[in-house]
Amino acid sequence: MSSLWVPGAARQPRGLRTLFFTELWERFSYYGMRALLVLFMVTPADQGGLGFTTAEAAVVYGNYTMAVYMLAIPGGFIADRWLGATGAVVIGGIIIALGHFTLAWHATLAFYAGLVLVALGTGLFKPSISALVGSLYERDDERRDAGFSIFYMGINIGAFLAPLVTGYLAQGAGFKAGLASAGLDPGSSWHFGFAAAGIGMTVGLLVFLRQADLFKQAEAAAREVQPDQQGSDEGTTVWRDTLLITAATALLAALMVISDWPGYGWVRNVVLLAPVAAVVWFATRQPPEQRRIAAILVFFLAAMIFWAIFEQAGLSIALFADQLTRNEFAGSSFPSAWYLALNSLFVILLAPLFAALWTKLGTQQPSSPVKFALGIGFLAASFLLMVPAALLTAEGKVSPLWLVGLYFLQTVGELLLSPVGLSTMTKLAPVRATGLVLGIWFLGSAFGNKLAGVLGAGFQSSNAEALSQFFLHQALFVGLAALVLLALTPLVKSWMGGVR
Repeated sequence: MSSLWVPGAARQPRGLRTLFFTELWERFSYYGMRALLVLFMVTPADQGGLGFTTAEAAVVYGNYTMAVYMLAIPGGFIADRWLGATGAVVIGGIIIALGHFTLAWHATLAFYAGLVLVALGTGLFKPSISALVGSLYERDDERRDAGFSIFYMGINIGAFLAPLVTGYLAQGAGFKAGLASAGLDPGSSWHFGFAAAGIGMTVGLLVFLRQADLFKQAEAAAREVQPDQQGSDEGTTVWRDTLLITAATALLAALMVISDWPGYGWVRNVVLLAPVAAVVWFATRQPPEQRRIAAILVFFLAAMIFWAIFEQAGLSIALFADQLTRNEFAGSSFPSAWYLALNSLFVILLAPLFAALWTKLGTQQPSSPVKFALGIGFLAASFLLMVPAALLTAEGKVSPLWLVGLYFLQTVGELLLSPVGLSTMTKLAPVRATGLVLGIWFLGSAFGNKLAGVLGAGFQSSNAEALSQFFLHQALFVGLAALVLLALTPLVKSWMGGVR
């Protein structure tokens, strides 16, 4: 395995390289499938798809991507109390691979079963591998944010390769022609793309298993630094807590699904406003640990708003790319799924610069709340850019450069928020509850993905004026959120108790 050719990598602890490549292949599997998901659902049945309407596909997309991240809460707790982060990565990876291979079967039941398996496996895998990255560093190690930025670049190398591979297998004219010449149905090409995602996850598991013992040792060392203050895990308490957290997650997911029913949209509003009340309650507590929870919840809300817009890449932006953009370069057409590689390409190019910047600035770098606000501001700018692009669709399909600009702005915002958020959660969390706190962090992604499905359902390609308003309203919403977070920065920093 070659060394990581990124600034500052040589200074990072042993083990980061393995986690880099493991996450690379897991994200290859996830983003490879996500690039196809909505397009597969809205493709007519006689062309190999499911024939869903945009609204129907948006509901499935929102609920599935919500579940992927929401299950990180019980998954993180189970890793903390039962499996350990190393064991959770292995078991979760196996379940994810099985899910992608299930999607390779051409049957509606297999489609839904595959989504369930991928969501369950990711719930175990995602918070656990991030916790392992955190376990490689002391809490005051200034290399920490740089290390997470390098780790984040690994995520995006996988996410860059994924749509290029699965998009060609699912949509590529040359591959479809090859299937036809072999006597196979060209419409089955979608399932070859899903199978490729499963192969990627399998490779990631093999990479991780080579150094699994190293991560078990890092976990043990981290627990020695801050031993459990609540006593042994043995007995009925841990069983009770596991059941309560699992049941609460299931109830929360059920409420969000119910909110899709006509007349029950108010349920979603109540659930999403609850963290605001929780911020106020924890901020008024005296113990520093509880005030840190208030800060965690502010970052949770900021992440939720960010992902509600950003994750439309797989829904409204994917449909814009497929239906309203000239998908040609140098006279040759290409699959619309390939646009999803742009975000990851920009991360690969920019992440080393961000990692080097944070390393150089050290203690002089902006605080986490400021980085978050800047990230949300760039996201708002990306949707503002789409307002004139939407208006131009009245005259026909638009240039691919509009989407290039959108993904560039979103990527800058993402690098200011996502890797910094992971790093900040591991610093604010008690060691014994790191997996659970990361689960809460991913719950913000869960709610954001759910909102992405709700907002994306309003996409319509036939009315340029309505489409421009669609982008404008969301840009103004996230722009306001960025200003509010900037105003709250002094308070949030005080709640963090000295943690940067």
